[in-house]
Amino acid sequence: MGEDFAQSVSFQDSLTVKTSGRGFFEITTEVQRTVQKSGVDLGLCHCFIHHTSASLVITENADPKVLGDMETFISRLAPDGDPDFVHTAEGPDDMPAHARSAITHTSLTIPVTAGKCALGTWQGVFVWEHRYAPHTRKVTVTVSGSR
Repeated sequence: MGEDFAQSVSFQDSLTVKTSGRGFFEITTEVQRTVQKSGVDLGLCHCFIHHTSASLVITENADPKVLGDMETFISRLAPDGDPDFVHTAEGPDDMPAHARSAITHTSLTIPVTAGKCALGTWQGVFVWEHRYAPHTRKVTVTVSGSR
């Protein structure tokens, strides 16, 4: 009698991210806004990018040198113009962008606590654009949990 039961909730929205070419584009604020809009107090936030030449990462958002160092690191793993790549239909950054996306993440799952993503102090959510040209990227954010 009179017991309160948590209400199960699922909510989904899409984010549109316009990139200016290769680099990192922080979407933490937009993801947090989606979680807040969902009304979920305790649960999970799942983010999925609908592309094969961009990815999602959680990394430091305090020192921009981290982002530059990450780009330096991944360019060693999948360099532009690698002569071993045969898929070059859209230029020398085409196949490296696909490889970079495959070895990073196309989705992230983040815990939701007290109505927001439970990210660490220096953590931010980023779209990592792997192509040189600007693109419009779609990220679907699904929030599930209880109120």
